[in-house]
Amino acid sequence: MILDAARLALANLFAPETRSVFWKVLGLTILALVVVWFGLRESFIAFAWPWLQGAFMPDLPQWAGWLTFVFGIVASIGLALGLALLLAPVTAIIAGFFLDDVAEVIEKRDYPADKPGVPLPMGQAIAGSVKFLGIVLVGNLVALFLLFIPGVNLIAFFAVNGYLLGREFFEFAAMRHRSPQEARRFREKHFSTVLIAGLLVAAFLAIPIVNLLTPLFAAGLMVHLHKALSRKDPGFALPQAR
Repeated sequence: MILDAARLALANLFAPETRSVFWKVLGLTILALVVVWFGLRESFIAFAWPWLQGAFMPDLPQWAGWLTFVFGIVASIGLALGLALLLAPVTAIIAGFFLDDVAEVIEKRDYPADKPGVPLPMGQAIAGSVKFLGIVLVGNLVALFLLFIPGVNLIAFFAVNGYLLGREFFEFAAMRHRSPQEARRFREKHFSTVLIAGLLVAAFLAIPIVNLLTPLFAAGLMVHLHKALSRKDPGFALPQAR
């Protein structure tokens, strides 16, 4: 079930029907990441770098100027890590404006006999995106802290992102057909299946460059998974357009 949903989601990324959404999300995400990078860099130069020079390199002799170069490299690595930390929430926020388009295409093309879902109201979609941004930031900060604990780091990354991404994207797919309360209860009933699917999304997120498309892949995966679980468990408030 999960592997079939993942296969269909991968195929959907490059399907003609979703190609325009693909390029919009990719272009806007890259633009946003460039803006974030320059924002982080300029903030570091304006505020953190003068403090570091005063604290660790006061009255540095001329022969030790190489230390400035070393600190610059370390700072660049730190900024790159900061950008990596923001990658998931930035891509999710941008793609959040297009996920209903992706879900609608999949439902019409692959499930024409089913009643179509209803897009989330704009206010609810924005509130959900902001909530998701906060959750992912906190979760990844915890995972980043655990990176310094040997044997826990990779497990923490996949556990945190697998749970959060699986939860949010599955409930997004479910709420096109169910009330928010029903969507949450349906996810909780199929917790292990949704978690495993979330771990697949986390694995997708771990692939450089490709991870820019994580939200589109996750949305497609969870739309197919929700459909499969709804057929498997028809007694649980059969999906209806809200």
